[in-house]
Amino acid sequence: MNHRRVATAALLALSLLLLAACDSPAPAPSPTATQPRPTATTVSAPPTPTAAAPVETPSSAAAQPLDPTATAAATLPVRPSESPTPEPAPTTEAAPTAAPAPALPRISLRPAFPNLRFRHLTNLTQPEDGTNRIFVTEQAGRVSVFPNDPAVESAGVFLDIRDIVNEGSNEEGLLGLAFPPDFSETGRFFVHYTASSPRRSVVSRFSVSEGNPDLADPSSEVVILEVEQPFQNHNGGQIEFGPDGYLYVALGDGGAAGDPYGNGQDTGTLLGAILRLDVSGASPDAGYAIPPDNPLVGVTGARGEIWAYGLRNPWRFSFDPVTGLLWTADVGQDKYEEIDVVKRGGNYGWNVMEASNCYRPRRDCDTTGLELPVAEYGRGDGCSVTGGHVYRGDGIPGLAGAYVYGDYCTGRIWGITFDGETAAEPQLLLDSELLITSFGSGVDGSLYVLGRDDGVYVAVPA
Repeated sequence: MNHRRVATAALLALSLLLLAACDSPAPAPSPTATQPRPTATTVSAPPTPTAAAPVETPSSAAAQPLDPTATAAATLPVRPSESPTPEPAPTTEAAPTAAPAPALPRISLRPAFPNLRFRHLTNLTQPEDGTNRIFVTEQAGRVSVFPNDPAVESAGVFLDIRDIVNEGSNEEGLLGLAFPPDFSETGRFFVHYTASSPRRSVVSRFSVSEGNPDLADPSSEVVILEVEQPFQNHNGGQIEFGPDGYLYVALGDGGAAGDPYGNGQDTGTLLGAILRLDVSGASPDAGYAIPPDNPLVGVTGARGEIWAYGLRNPWRFSFDPVTGLLWTADVGQDKYEEIDVVKRGGNYGWNVMEASNCYRPRRDCDTTGLELPVAEYGRGDGCSVTGGHVYRGDGIPGLAGAYVYGDYCTGRIWGITFDGETAAEPQLLLDSELLITSFGSGVDGSLYVLGRDDGVYVAVPA
């Protein structure tokens, strides 16, 4: 393909990846104080793990737990090799039986906007506001906007919040962008980013500037949710409005290695979960409401915001616009990557399981009540899964209805079909060699693929 990198660039990208892959990010620059903002909800940091819990220690001194006495209220996916000592091979549980399915078509990638250049892309979205504009996010804290035209020469800066976003490690930064269904009427939209002092994930609402729909007002921020993050990695970061009009938010397990705080199986924390929030009445005094039909509402000791849990680092989720199913990719520990169809109240197993395999304990783990992934792969196929979208366009015959996802490390892209009960065997659609950070979907069903620094590509027939 015409986007294959020269050898030196590939080696540079690989070296950056390997830094991220050990779950011990490079030391962050000295944090600067964030500007004061109205805070609606503050969630306390998780308690210190007990001595009885096995803890894997990251090798970098930079990944230190957040001071539990801090008073305020969490990246790109990492591929660890975190275990300091060899461990026995895990026991493999019975994975879902793959159903036979017709062959999916191979695809190719074409530069979608060849004149545009971006740094560390994390998101692409296109609101259904009738303007045919594309929005992309860069990890440092900038949102750009441009017409959906391959010949576009430049992108405008829609929102620049680099002064309050912390991009101190490989997985921190501006990670999510979502437009509600009423965006064209209200001019309000939502972002998910990481901040420092203390380290935390922030979900905020912003508004467009009066009289200029191509420019947001940085001073319009209303903080919806803040969640303390004990480490620099596993922030999740995706946000999206579901078919029900609620805002869904992905948060990782808090980071380090092996989930030392046990957040994945702790429904008393918001970490390691996908949340479902009602932000329709958000204001500086009231960040969100909890939908009364959330699965853990009324459960003693549980957080009512949780929609599903038991996740390690859900890196990109999306809704199928036809079926309404919620798909997510969950970045694995050191052996397996997984794809999940997320159910209301589902427990996806981390850190009892890594994909469909025992993780803690390594053998004979209790999988009662745990949801198995619909697909998984091991180190032979990649090392950090990036969630995608169900293709609903008409430009690639035979691909409609398939969930398309990829791997950050290898650039491989797969498709998988699901009949509502059983997933078919994943099929390789393309070996792209991109560092795939995200996928996006246009209002016309076009499927976009984001390379970390390679720009935006659109999927076309091979």
